[in-house]
Amino acid sequence: MKSKLTLEILKTEAQVFAGKAHGAPSLYGVTDGKAIGTYVEHQFRSHLREKYDFQEGSSASGIDFPELEVDMKVTSIRQPQSSCPFKSARQKIYGLGYSLLVFLYEKTDEPQTPMGNLNILHTLFVSKERTADFQTTTGLRQILENKGNQDDILAFIEERRLPVDEIEASALAREILTTPPEIGYLTISNALQWRLQYSRVIERAGSAAGVERLK
Repeated sequence: MKSKLTLEILKTEAQVFAGKAHGAPSLYGVTDGKAIGTYVEHQFRSHLREKYDFQEGSSASGIDFPELEVDMKVTSIRQPQSSCPFKSARQKIYGLGYSLLVFLYEKTDEPQTPMGNLNILHTLFVSKERTADFQTTTGLRQILENKGNQDDILAFIEERRLPVDEIEASALAREILTTPPEIGYLTISNALQWRLQYSRVIERAGSAAGVERLK
C-alpha cells in the first residue's frame, strides 16, 4: 500500500529528484521551454507515483497538487520565469492562493549520443503567503508604516496600474488598511496571464521567511 503524499514528503522527494541525472534523446535540440517543462513535470509525477498516493491536478483545479495547494513550475536558469492564470488583482497583493515548487534547470546537448541533458540547479519552495509581488507589497507596507490612508492606497493602486475597476480598488484599499499584506518575493507582471519571475526568489531562498532552498 502506498503512503499518502504530504507537503514535507513532496519537498523531500523534490530534493531527491533534483539530484538525479535527467536526459532523453527526445530532448536533443529542443529549445521550447514549455516542452522541457512538460517533460520534467511528467518525470517528477512518475517519480512520486512509485511510492505515494496523491490527487493529481486537472484543468478544474488549475494546480498540480490541489490537496497540498502546490503548483509546480519548471523554468530555465537563463530566463527564470513562467506564467500562471490570472484570477484577480488581489493576487499581486495577497499571493496566488497556493504555494510554488520551482525547478530551475540548465540544458545541454550531447551530439555523440545524441541526448538532451538537464541539470536541475535550484529547487525552491515558495509558501503561498509569500507568492505576492515584491514591489507592490513592500510599497503598500511602506504606505501603512507612514500612516497612509485609503486615498494614499488608491493612488498607489492607480500608479501600479493594477487591473481593477474603481469599486474593486476601493474594496482592496479598505482590506489593505485592516489586513496588511505579507511581503511577497515574486515579480508579477500584468498580462492576460500573470508572468512570474523568480530572480529574487533565487536570491532570497533560505534567508527569507517562506522561501526555502531545497537544492
